[in-house]
Amino acid sequence: MNVRVRFAPSPTGALHIGGVRTALYNFLLARQTGGTMILRIEDTDQNRYVPGAEEYILQSLAWAGIKIDEGVGPGGPHAPYRQSERKAIYQKHARELVDLGHAYYAFDTEADLEAMRQRTPNAQYDSTTRLQMKNSLSLPKEEVQKLLTSEPYVIRLKIPSNEEIHLNDLIRGEVKVHSSQLDDKVLMKSDGMPTYHLANVVDDFLMQISHVIRGEEWLPSAPHHVLLYRFFGWSNVMPRFAHLPLLLKPDGNGKLSKRDADRMGFPIFPLTWTDPRTGETSKGFRESGYLPEAMINFLALLGWNPGTTQEIFSLNELIQSFSLERVGKAGAKFDIQKAQWFNQQYLRALSPEILSGYLLDSLKKEGFACTPDRALKIVAALKDRVTYPQDFWEQGRLFFAAPDAFDSSAVGKKWTSDAVKVLHEYEQKVKSAPALSANDAKLMLEEICAAMGIKPGQVLAALRISLTGGMSGPDLMQTIEILGGMETALRIQTALKQLAVPTSNV
Repeated sequence: MNVRVRFAPSPTGALHIGGVRTALYNFLLARQTGGTMILRIEDTDQNRYVPGAEEYILQSLAWAGIKIDEGVGPGGPHAPYRQSERKAIYQKHARELVDLGHAYYAFDTEADLEAMRQRTPNAQYDSTTRLQMKNSLSLPKEEVQKLLTSEPYVIRLKIPSNEEIHLNDLIRGEVKVHSSQLDDKVLMKSDGMPTYHLANVVDDFLMQISHVIRGEEWLPSAPHHVLLYRFFGWSNVMPRFAHLPLLLKPDGNGKLSKRDADRMGFPIFPLTWTDPRTGETSKGFRESGYLPEAMINFLALLGWNPGTTQEIFSLNELIQSFSLERVGKAGAKFDIQKAQWFNQQYLRALSPEILSGYLLDSLKKEGFACTPDRALKIVAALKDRVTYPQDFWEQGRLFFAAPDAFDSSAVGKKWTSDAVKVLHEYEQKVKSAPALSANDAKLMLEEICAAMGIKPGQVLAALRISLTGGMSGPDLMQTIEILGGMETALRIQTALKQLAVPTSNV
C-alpha cells in the first residue's frame, strides 16, 4: 500500500503541543513506509480564523523537524490544500449526496431548532425528529424548490434509522455505534462552506489518504465518516483510522489544557504565540530552552511504547521503531519533569563547542567579553547542572560578576573563626599564583588547613560563600581555576571585609 497521511490543523490559534504529537506520529509512519506526509489547512470556519495562525503552524512543524512532502507550503498535485479554497468541490459532492438520497436540504431557523429542543429535551436532529422539521424530506417538492431560491438552507446527512455502524480502529480495535446515537450532521452550512465531516471525507478520498491518525476527541465523528464513505461508494478505499490517546495533566486527572500549563508554569505551545485578538503572549517550548530533538523524543513516548527499556531515540531510530500497534488507548500523562530530563540528556550530548556557543551568545547580549577557551571551561563546569541552553549564562554569571550580597543563613552557619583564619592565608597564597589549576587550588587549601590543624571540610562552605555569595554552584576548585588567582583573592578579600565573625564562633 502506498502510505499517504495528512495533518489537518485549523488556523484558529496557536498549535497545541498535542497537535505536534499528532503530526509527529503521521510523519513517523510516512517516513517508515516511504510514504507521503501531507499538510492540509482546515479553515472553513471563517468566524474562528485567526490571522498568523497558519504561518505559526508551518514554523512549528519546521522547528520540530517534521518535514511536509505535499500540501500547504510545498504544493502538490491535489492543490489547493486550504479547504476554504475548495468550496466548489464540496458543494458538488454535497449535492451528489442529496441526489443519491443520503442527504437533504434543511431550512430550519435557530428558533425552529430551539423549539424542537423545548418540545423534547436532549432531542437531536435525526430519524425520529427530522419529519417534524422544515426540510426537503417533510415538505412538498414545489415548496422545497421555492425555498432553495428564497431562504438560507443547510445540507444535512441522512443517518439510517436502525443500524449498527462498525469501525476497525488500529488503536482501539472494533468500535460499534448504533445509528440511533447519531444526529443528522450538517454537511454544508448556509454560507456555502462545508463542515468538518464532509470536507475531510471528500479531501481524504481525493487526496488518496491511506491512514487517518488523529486525536481521540475526533472518535465520535468516525461513524459519520464511515457512512459518508459508504454513501459515496468509496468504502473500498476508506483509510485506516487510528485515534490517539489524550494528553493528560501531569497528575493524570483530566485532559491537559492551556490553563493547566499556565497554572503549573510550563509551556503548552511549541513556539511563543501572541494572540492577535487579546494581545496575550504565551511562551513556547523553543523560547523556554527546549531542543527540538528532545521535544520530539519526549512526545513520541507520550502514548507509544517501543516495547523495550530504551528511552533516548534519534529521529531515525524513531522512524525505524515506531508502530501504531504499540500506541496505547489510555491517556498519557504530560510529565513536564520528564520533558526536562530529555532536554538535559540532549543538551549534555552536544559538543563543547556548541554548548560554549550558547554561553558566548548570551554574554554578547549581556555585554561581557569572554575568550573561547574560558567559555569551554565554564560549560564543562556547568554541563551536568543545566537543563536549558540559557542556564549556562544564568548559572555562569558568577564567573563574570562578583556577588553583591551573601546568603545570611549560610553565613550564620558556616562563617566561622576557623574558616576566616584559613581564608586570610588562602587569599594571600592564591593572589601570588594567578594561573591556578583546580588541583593546585585544592592542594594549596589542604596545605594551609594541615598547617593550622583545621579540616578542609570546615572551610569549603565559607570559601564558596566568598566566591559565589551562597552555598550552591559548580565544583569549587574548578570555579577557582576559571576565576583565576587574582579574582579569587579579591572576592575572598571582599567577603572578609564585609562579613563579621559571630561572637559564638570566636
